[in-house]
Amino acid sequence: MIRFTLPGLALALTLVGLALAGSLGGLMIGYVPYGPGQVLSGLAGLGDPVVTAIVREVRLPRTLLALEVGAALGLAGAALQGLLRNPLAEPGLIGVSSSAGLGAVIAFYFGLAAWASWTVPVAAVAGATITTMTLLLIGRRVPGTLPLILAGIALSSLAGASISLALNLAPNPYALNEMVLWLMGSLKDRAMDQVMLALPFIIAGGALLLSTARALDALTLGEDTARSLGVNVARLRTTVVVGIALVVGAAVSVSGVIGFVGLVVPHMLRPFVGHQPSRLLLPSALGGAALVAVADTVARVLPTNQEVMVGVVTALLGAPFFLALVLGSRRSLP
Repeated sequence: MIRFTLPGLALALTLVGLALAGSLGGLMIGYVPYGPGQVLSGLAGLGDPVVTAIVREVRLPRTLLALEVGAALGLAGAALQGLLRNPLAEPGLIGVSSSAGLGAVIAFYFGLAAWASWTVPVAAVAGATITTMTLLLIGRRVPGTLPLILAGIALSSLAGASISLALNLAPNPYALNEMVLWLMGSLKDRAMDQVMLALPFIIAGGALLLSTARALDALTLGEDTARSLGVNVARLRTTVVVGIALVVGAAVSVSGVIGFVGLVVPHMLRPFVGHQPSRLLLPSALGGAALVAVADTVARVLPTNQEVMVGVVTALLGAPFFLALVLGSRRSLP
C-alpha cells in the first residue's frame, strides 16, 4: 500500500504538470507548428479538419505512447532498484529490454513487419516473455538476487550478440535500415493501435509492481529481516520480475529501445521521498512519463536535417549521468 504525504502529493502534482507540459509541447510541435488553441480545437474535433486529423491521428498517439513508455520504464527502474537495493540498476540489467529488441529484430529480419505491422510488437513481447520465464526458472533453482543479476547479464549479452548477427546478415538494405532505426528508439509514425496494444500489459505489470511497495520497504533491512517481518522474498522477486517483463516488454515492443529512463528518473527523485522504495514507485512512473514526453519534443526541435530519435536523446542524457553516479559511488567507498 502506498501512503501519500503532503510533500509526496506536491511532488506528484509537479510531475503531472511537467508531463502535461511535455504532452502539450508534443501536440503543438511538428512539421507545421500549431498554437494551443488549434491543438485543443483539434482534440475536440472542431475547426480545420486537416489540423484535427493531424492532431488526433498523428500527434496524439505519439504523445500518449511517450507517456505510457516513460511511465513503464520509470516504474520498472524504481522497482528493480528496490529489489536489488542498488541505485545503479535499471531494467536492461536483467535482459528484458534487449530480448524484446531481439524479438522485434527477428520480425524485421524475416519480413514479418512488411506482412503485418502488429507482428513487431507481438515478437517483442514474446522475446521479453521467454527471457522472463528463463529468469524465473533460474531463480527457483538457484535462490538469491546475485544469480538473477548474473543470469540477466548473460541473457542480455546473448540477445545483443544475436541482434548483431541479424544486422550482419540482413537480407536487404531496407530490412537493415528498419532494424537499426527501430533499435535507436522512436515514437515516430505510431498509431492508436500501438497505444492500445501496449496499454493492457503496462497496466497489468504496473499493478504488480505497485503491489510490492511495502515488501520493498522491508527488503531495505536485508533479506533475513524481511523474512522475519513476514515477507516472502522469493514471491517478491518473482512478482517484480514478471511486472518488469510486462511493462518493459510492452514499452520496447512499440517504441524500440529507449535507455536510461529507468536509471535517471528514480535516482533524481529518491532524495524527495526520503529514499523509501514504496514512496518512489509512483513518482518514478510520473517522472518517466514527463521525461520521455519532453525528450520526444526535444528530439523534434533539434536543428538537424532528419529528426533525432528519442532513444538517442535519452542516451545522451543518461550515459554521462550514469558515469557520474559510478564515479560518485566509488568516491564514497572507504
